[in-house]
Amino acid sequence: MRNRIVIALVSLILLTACQEQPYFQQSFSFKNNTWARKNSPSFKVEIKDTSKAYNFILTLRNSTSYAYSNVWVYLNSKSPDKAYAREPFEIKITDEKGRWLGKKTGSIVENRLVFRNRKLAKPGIYNFVFEQGITKKVLYNVLDLGLEIEEVK
Repeated sequence: MRNRIVIALVSLILLTACQEQPYFQQSFSFKNNTWARKNSPSFKVEIKDTSKAYNFILTLRNSTSYAYSNVWVYLNSKSPDKAYAREPFEIKITDEKGRWLGKKTGSIVENRLVFRNRKLAKPGIYNFVFEQGITKKVLYNVLDLGLEIEEVK
């Protein structure tokens, strides 16, 4: 019995140790689960190798009490040479019948938006700032927003 427990623990450690970690991973938790328009999560990322392509994964977690079928988000990017870009995009939360589109666990829904094979022009520190872009000043029942960057293999 004891040998089985030891083997199971060693197997678990080896499985988690072998998983490749993302190049960058960070999340921003919204105070009181409220995303006010004036609150803009910001992520600073140092990109060293511009010859590689990266997948950018944006994760938005909301509760099942979220009142809308989507959220519009502006991504403001500033490159190391101070070039600025602003992109709007939509994260769909439910389908037309109100069914959750993301991964639902209990009362939490996780939606992911993936930008594949993105290359960045210059090495250095990039600043990515996210703004909510709907007509309401405050979005309720939004838990957190995460950014993950992984190297394309």
